[in-house]
Amino acid sequence: MPPQTTATDVRIRRAEVDDAPLVHTMLVELATHENTADAVHATVDDWRRMLAEPSVVVLLAFADDRPVGYVSGIRQLNLWVGRDIFALDDLYVRSDARDHGVGGQLMAALAEHAEHDRLVITWGVREDNAAGHRFYRRLGASLRTKVVAAWQPSAYVDYLDRR
Repeated sequence: MPPQTTATDVRIRRAEVDDAPLVHTMLVELATHENTADAVHATVDDWRRMLAEPSVVVLLAFADDRPVGYVSGIRQLNLWVGRDIFALDDLYVRSDARDHGVGGQLMAALAEHAEHDRLVITWGVREDNAAGHRFYRRLGASLRTKVVAAWQPSAYVDYLDRR
């Protein structure tokens, strides 16, 4: 079993193109944990391409030299706000490093990243994720319920064909 991690042991850095295999591995771990692994279609090569984009941000957390988690997202224009926001995609901490402050360290590092441009950070959290709700409220985030819709190409092509 790996040694216990404390928040003071954590080093965080921005992922580089060469980190694509690690990012992909942890993404699959997260999706497996959430029973959504079948939704992951991005490959390691896709991650290499995405990590080369300045708007894509992945911050990796390490305890000693052991990767223990990441936070990821993308800077994007928000039409309501009229300027860029940061859309957080994933916050993931490996099971052996949970409850030791790693998630808070990752979110603090993300806040430091967004602070210079005063970017609003937005993200989704599952309605049944009570622990996540408590964690995000402790950070000072506001939570509101919203249904997320996804229109798959096969569905909208079918809709267009029926018109």
